[in-house]
Formats: sequence, C-alpha cells, structure tokens
Amino acid sequence: IGGHWVAYEKPNYMGYQYILGPGDYPDYHSWMGFNNCIRSCQMFPPYRGSYKMRLYNRPNMMGHMMEFMDDCPNVYERFHYRDIYSCNVMEGYWIFYEHPNYRGRQYFLRPGEYRSCRDWGCFNPMMGSFRRMRTNM
Repeated sequence: IGGHWVAYEKPNYMGYQYILGPGDYPDYHSWMGFNNCIRSCQMFPPYRGSYKMRLYNRPNMMGHMMEFMDDCPNVYERFHYRDIYSCNVMEGYWIFYEHPNYRGRQYFLRPGEYRSCRDWGCFNPMMGSFRRMRTNM
C-alpha cells in the first residue's frame, strides 16, 4: 500500500531484485519472482524529473556509448550490442531487465556511475531491455 519498493531476495539489499508498485501480489509469480523469498526491501523515492543515462559496451565507461532518455524494449535493436558492461545514470531511476520486453531478472539503478555490471548486482552483462522507473508505470 503506497509507494514503490525494491525488494531483494537476500539481506542487505543483495540477490534478485523485484520492483513493486502499489497493488496486490498473491504469489511470487505476480512480481516476476524466481522464488518466494524476500529478505530486505527499500522504498523507491518519488521522482518527477527528466531521465538520462549513458550505456557502454565495455567496463569503466569505455567502448561504444549511447545515450538514452526513454524506455528501450529491446537493447539489441537499439544498441546493436546485447552486453552492457557499464553505465552512467545521470538523471532519474531506471530498471534493467534480463530479457527483451521487460522480462526476467530486474536491476534497479539510481543516479551514479556503474563501472561494471556487478555494481548493479549482475554477473552477466547481457541485458534485454530497460525502462525509466516512474511512479505511474
């Protein structure tokens, strides 16, 4: 009830991440969960500003760079790479998804530099889609 949340499978904001908005979630499948285990969570702060992010196909903000300000249902079609090794979130909050069309594992990114995919909790740099985290998803 109220607000948007990032729920984590493990304590200390580790493990699988799930983005939850207001509503009922009768089981873990309804939030695209891999299991029913939630050990930590934090509220997502409301944000109504602009969105901007730079993606790189190499670690440490190197390689080919593309700048985005909108949602991307298919990374390969827009970026011509499947691997996002690093990124700089300059404005807004974003969600990366493991598969195209906003499916699979979710990764919540707040403003800041992510020099490797491990910085956002991922061990495989292959991303399928991403979108802006908005309170009216």
